[in-house]
Amino acid sequence: MNIADRIQSLRKTKGISQEELADQVGVSRQAVSKWESEQSTPDIEKIIIMSDYFGVTTDYLLKGIEPKADEIRKQPDAGVFSIVGTAFNFIGLIVAIMIWYEEQISSSVAVGLIIMVVGCVSFAIGQNMGAKETKAKAKKYFWLVNLWILILIPISICFNLLDGFFGGYVGFIAPYPQLGNSFKTYGLCWLLYFGICVVGDFFIIKKKKG
Repeated sequence: MNIADRIQSLRKTKGISQEELADQVGVSRQAVSKWESEQSTPDIEKIIIMSDYFGVTTDYLLKGIEPKADEIRKQPDAGVFSIVGTAFNFIGLIVAIMIWYEEQISSSVAVGLIIMVVGCVSFAIGQNMGAKETKAKAKKYFWLVNLWILILIPISICFNLLDGFFGGYVGFIAPYPQLGNSFKTYGLCWLLYFGICVVGDFFIIKKKKG
């Protein structure tokens, strides 16, 4: 495998197009195409940029020299942090719903959001400290799942308050939509929620496929 093959392999593994790689490196798409077809070779500056972006060494890009196993193990898998973050976010949502169901108090939202903050911080730590080759996949799957978890409370709060305002009553600050004015507005709220999540996941998947 030569440098052209390695660039193409790393690009496809990361799930990006030639145009997206070109934007990251600061060249034209045609330049990337020439690199991958062995018509030209990137200069050392571009090699360094690509090594940082792909999370590999310059030696690997230039010569195909793999890093030693003990060097790879120095950094944790970002996916572990994403899993922990997802668990905290899910627990936060469930706790908020359970407290509201039992007590009907607005502080249920605060408790849930605090736990979710811990989950998001865990994910952020993984993206900062995790091994570079694990970050892209961890980020993709984190948002595919957590988009559904994280936006439910904000959408619910907005819907409940607006529904109450237009319905002539005080809306609840609750972690999930409350049936207020009519089944139509209630159904529209859930339709909006599912629509945002489905469309969001579609674009996440589409972007990764390039």
